Amino acid sequence: MGRKDWLAMRSSSWNGWRRSLVFFLLVLFILLNLFYVLELHQNPAAQPPPKKMNTKFDHLVLGPAAGQGLPNRLQCQGTKALNKTHTPSSSNAGESVSFVTVFTVYNTSLADSRLSNLVTVGNASYTKMERSMAVLNVFVNFIQVTMPRSNVVILTDPASDLSLRRNSVTVYPIQGDYSRDKLMLQRIRSYITFLETRLEELAQNPGHISHYIFTDSDIAVVDDLGHLFNDHPNFHLALTFRNNKEQPLNSGFIAVRGTADAILRAKIFLQEVLKVYSSKFMSASRMLGDQLALAWAVKSHPGFDLRRFTKAQAFLENIGGASVLFLPCATYNWTPPEGAGQFHGMPLDVKVVHFKGSRKRLMLESWNFLSSSSDIFDMLCLVLLSGRTKYDF
Repeated sequence: MGRKDWLAMRSSSWNGWRRSLVFFLLVLFILLNLFYVLELHQNPAAQPPPKKMNTKFDHLVLGPAAGQGLPNRLQCQGTKALNKTHTPSSSNAGESVSFVTVFTVYNTSLADSRLSNLVTVGNASYTKMERSMAVLNVFVNFIQVTMPRSNVVILTDPASDLSLRRNSVTVYPIQGDYSRDKLMLQRIRSYITFLETRLEELAQNPGHISHYIFTDSDIAVVDDLGHLFNDHPNFHLALTFRNNKEQPLNSGFIAVRGTADAILRAKIFLQEVLKVYSSKFMSASRMLGDQLALAWAVKSHPGFDLRRFTKAQAFLENIGGASVLFLPCATYNWTPPEGAGQFHGMPLDVKVVHFKGSRKRLMLESWNFLSSSSDIFDMLCLVLLSGRTKYDF
């Protein structure tokens, strides 16, 4: 074999070995990828965590309106209401109604007031503290539109720098612990103190009857609530309920009849709730503890039928000597839906819309819309079109 033939054979052998090596590496690569895919399917925890999407919007987001075609639900064509079943009206002027809410101002850091933290709604921009004040003002605005003869009482920390000069609005300082961690606990204490002062005033002036509705400040009253006290003449206090096993009662709406007997019984009832709160639910003092305590005080009453919470119908029950009217949240404390589950739209008889959680922007946007359209039913279509959308505040 000559040198040339030997070199040719060696070159051919080398090329064959190189092709074999490439083929082997390719097969190995495929097998490793196949093994990785199988491992991910068998062990989902091994998968890299998905990137979190920012689902809170800094502008109004509208979609299709839920509940279209269903009976007793608001029907909308865009932001135009198609079935206005009643005209918002005023109740009997003989007895006044006062709305009572707890609100305080917290010291904000310099960072909270920077331009980068400003939010804009319509033509106005707000810092973090100004957002809270804007929500409080809109709360008052809705009441003065739908119930112009009513009053608003704001219970607050005496140390709070709360300045709100508006007609028919009273700022009422009550001593207590208004820190964020204890605010829900303090709210019940403030309610009790306020009712005690009302009893003292009634003793001096028994002819002046004023009913009270204690609410969160992030609600919009969209129909006259004065009829509640006429249509249901036998209750001392009223609570709102929903079909929720763990938290059937919402503390964001509590109505108290303005008679001395009703105020006294409501005060005793709330004192019992406070006792339950302090002994059983202090771990939830920042949030939800009041609702858990309310539910405990009601559910622990002998003979109470929890199945009544599954139907959105008002009912009367004697709880600890107080005649308690249970009102469906669907009418008196309706809130845009959160999380998964079915959404059947907005009932036609909604009287209170509660902008809980990340819905404060929607509350301000709704007021802006109402200011320009002057039609509260069209505004409710706007709220309905927003659906499950969550906002930046």
